[in-house]
Amino acid sequence: MEPADDQLRDLLDGVEEALPAGELERKVRQVARGERPPLRVKLGLDPTKPDIHLGHTVQLRKLRDFQRHGHTAVLIIGGFTAQVGDPSGRSTTRPRLTPAEVAANAATYLEQAGRVLLPERLEVVDNSTWLGRLALPDVLGLTAQMTVARMLERSDFSARYREGRPIAIAEFLYPLLQGQDSVEVTSDVELGGTDQTFNLLVGRDLQQAAGQEPQTVLTMPLIEGLDGSAKMSKTAGNTIDVDDDPAEMFGKVMRIRDELLVKYLRLVTDVPPDEVDRVAAGLADGSLHPGDQKRRLAREIVAALHGPGDAAAAEERFNVQFRDRAIPDDVPEHPVGDDGDVFLPALLTGAGLAGTGSEARRLVTSGGVRLDGEVLTDPTAQLPAASLRGRVLQVGRRRFVRLT
Repeated sequence: MEPADDQLRDLLDGVEEALPAGELERKVRQVARGERPPLRVKLGLDPTKPDIHLGHTVQLRKLRDFQRHGHTAVLIIGGFTAQVGDPSGRSTTRPRLTPAEVAANAATYLEQAGRVLLPERLEVVDNSTWLGRLALPDVLGLTAQMTVARMLERSDFSARYREGRPIAIAEFLYPLLQGQDSVEVTSDVELGGTDQTFNLLVGRDLQQAAGQEPQTVLTMPLIEGLDGSAKMSKTAGNTIDVDDDPAEMFGKVMRIRDELLVKYLRLVTDVPPDEVDRVAAGLADGSLHPGDQKRRLAREIVAALHGPGDAAAAEERFNVQFRDRAIPDDVPEHPVGDDGDVFLPALLTGAGLAGTGSEARRLVTSGGVRLDGEVLTDPTAQLPAASLRGRVLQVGRRRFVRLT
């Protein structure tokens, strides 16, 4: 176990808020002095969608920081809570998921989270194990720990109540169920996004009622997605997913706004804090170019999630597509047959380059479709199949299909 000061410098880096003030320091110093066992640090992930995205890795990386300093990571897969739906930051009630939908979403969660977490000092549990066994008297006991007035202190609930938008009773239960998780795993620290503060504090209340020492709450900043404004989420459609292939991930990172560079470097890479500060200063005074630093960011992210070799290959592919304006060699193939003519919008939809015929026509009309680099402008074009074999059809800058 490292000295407490060294641990705290690392554990608090990037943290938005540590509640109550000074409590994490007290606990870490007790561990360093041998007065208590290593901390049990909890993070819950609800599998409401099948993919973990870069926003989730902000908290996963902080959980890994605790692992590196000898503490135990407790990763809770919310098999039960995902069926209820976290109301945090929501303006409407989430659609209910079935157990089968949750199980399908959760199938790859551990593999995805494992790209960030260490295998040592890791416990993984599904909260269906205990929440699924709760009887009605148990649920009533939980609800007795909370008042409606306190629930309405939440900004999202109070806004919906003022505006006359529905709040399901099940949504009131969610913070209590998440808090019960803390009781079940006896967590010393719980991590969450800044939108999770209310839920995390409820966990402290339930632990105290159960005779446990209340957990310390650490909130991490939320990162904006590819649109540069809304937080990264599947609902907003602005994610960089952990399961994205390296080339797609590299290209997505290169699309983030320049003003988010430093935030991403600080929260989703292993670049040391002092170096991030140097980059921030260089971007501010113009001595560093945003494009160069964005490439560095993309390399760091892809290397962390896929490996250095894949990061180098992804950058080279990006160079071929964008810097050199050439066509990559390893593009997917699509058969067009041997005889007759091929209707261009049908070709685009059949090759997966457009979702519908109307979208395909819009792409052609806007100049977004090329054949071997030549812009196609006629959305009604009939192209001889025999003339297409071996040529490359391109939509935008990153999507290619070789016609066979």
